[in-house]
Amino acid sequence: MNEQANQFSPSTVDPTVLSLTDNAAQKVRRLREEEGDSSLMLRVYVTGGGCSGFSYGFRFDSDLNEDDANFDNDDVTLVIDSLSYQYLQGSTVDYTEGLEGARFVVQNPNATTTCGCGSSFSI
Repeated sequence: MNEQANQFSPSTVDPTVLSLTDNAAQKVRRLREEEGDSSLMLRVYVTGGGCSGFSYGFRFDSDLNEDDANFDNDDVTLVIDSLSYQYLQGSTVDYTEGLEGARFVVQNPNATTTCGCGSSFSI
């Protein structure tokens, strides 16, 4: 783990650093309703791999870890771990439906390149 990640503390997180659009929050609400669990949170994370070096991942989570940061859009919570946080600062998580299908997407100002599908990036 690098030094920056070791210095991460949820108490030092700027709540405006990541945002979840209203469209994405609405989709999370619909998915939570389908799951029958209104406490589920959307977790976004970064992993190595993909055609550009890093990939975005999304999943539902019901627990906050000690090193997680969370960002709210009304009753919907976006959760991010400390390692992914450094790559996603300033990003917006949205939900789109189009020719490429329906999916959550990250608009990341830190990404220097992205792949054509938008699911991987490099810094």
